[in-house]
Amino acid sequence: MTDQQRYDALSIAGNSVLKTPNLDRLAKQGAMFKNAYTPCAVCGPARSSILTGTTVENNGMKTNDRAYDYQQNGLMTMPTFDEILSGQGYHCEYYGKWHTQSSHATVYKNPQKTARNGKSIFGPEGQSYVYDDFLNQKSPNRKLKEGELYDTFTHRPYKTNPLDIFHGITDAEIKQQKLKSIQPDLNGELLINKKFSMTAFQAKQTIEALERLKDSTFSITCSFHFPHAPMLPTKPYSNRYPAKNMVAPFSISDDMENSPYKKANGRLEHLEYSDPEKIKYMISSYYGLVSEVDDWVGKILNKLDELGLAENTLVIFTSDHGEMLGAHGLREKNVFYEESAHIPLMIRFPGEIEKNKVVNGYISTVDLFATILDYLKVGQNKSDGKSLRGVMEGTDLEHGKYVVTEWDYRGDIESNYMIVKDGWKLIIPYSENSTVINAMYDLNTDPYEMNNLIGKNPEKLKYAEEAEDLRKCLLEWLKKNKSAHLDGVRKRKLI
Repeated sequence: MTDQQRYDALSIAGNSVLKTPNLDRLAKQGAMFKNAYTPCAVCGPARSSILTGTTVENNGMKTNDRAYDYQQNGLMTMPTFDEILSGQGYHCEYYGKWHTQSSHATVYKNPQKTARNGKSIFGPEGQSYVYDDFLNQKSPNRKLKEGELYDTFTHRPYKTNPLDIFHGITDAEIKQQKLKSIQPDLNGELLINKKFSMTAFQAKQTIEALERLKDSTFSITCSFHFPHAPMLPTKPYSNRYPAKNMVAPFSISDDMENSPYKKANGRLEHLEYSDPEKIKYMISSYYGLVSEVDDWVGKILNKLDELGLAENTLVIFTSDHGEMLGAHGLREKNVFYEESAHIPLMIRFPGEIEKNKVVNGYISTVDLFATILDYLKVGQNKSDGKSLRGVMEGTDLEHGKYVVTEWDYRGDIESNYMIVKDGWKLIIPYSENSTVINAMYDLNTDPYEMNNLIGKNPEKLKYAEEAEDLRKCLLEWLKKNKSAHLDGVRKRKLI
């Protein structure tokens, strides 16, 4: 699993610039899903839904703030697929980003569970602490040279590019002015050897686990941090896709006057992400980070082949959510646009899943819980999702007709639901009285979501039938999952 990889960040998905030969190989060896969506376009909620097979509303993990040791009655009380597999005799290990409730991590038997500072790898910043230990041993820090700054993520030197918040500022000026930054503010080139990058570190942990557990029944997760910010690839990935050759998003200049996301993600403050020249640097770095992941996915797949495990191992690749990458002038995720909500998914299981299978149905990664337990034959377990076996084999003609994504961070002051069906997308809040703009897009003719057909559109009545059909399906989904928002969505005026 990657963090923040959008669906089109794959060459097999039609990207003519980015090269991902190993992920393409995985897709061709099994099933590739063209219309897979995140349950929620933010890390903690998405990961919690994948692990438990439940909606965000039902597991309670509405925000990243509820991860780790957050206490609340009814919060993520259901078992994860790894907890169920462990009960069936599987040896479970997990490497990389966790970002959900720490209470569910006791099932993992990683040889190292704490960093040198005593912090758990499944606690806040856990992956960073254990990686820091590795870096301090393999790549000790050094003094800055002219034009360099310290990356606040790895605490190692990096070179900024024009998109970086501190571009043209010295380290002394940052300290003197007490300037602060967050991960998405950092853009450039990380100045460490590629073999010591976090992606390399997490992949090597996974490969070592495969070697150790080759004679046992196992479940191993490799949860890469990247291509999540900071956008700081190492060489050679930092210059694999020259910024000057990148193409700015088609929607970068969208005025957003009829969009619920005009002010999303600090859009009106971070104007640099609406700059068609500056955004090229972010695209270059993002593609470099994805290419590095692809290289290491290839090494993991090769290790499965080398150990003779490939034919009897279920392999799944996906991401928790996407990345806007300048589309509509936005960075990060947290919205229902395709760049944020539409994600890669491929599943390989030789002898069970047909090769070169392309699945067009709409699915959510909340379905992975049921799919894993189905293929591994561990019995029926309660889930809000459904096994994807029938969709892949063509025997389930109902599942896959539409998909729903949730967002409930601040209540109905933002859009709360997205539903996609037959290329039509509806985005609405969950209450009758919310003042948030309703949005509907025809992705068949408007793939970049530039033309909201409802909201302030003076001709919105033309689209009442399509909007009501989407609402009908959303209500069906809400009823099935016993949502408290069923009545609010039913009463909301769409047109």
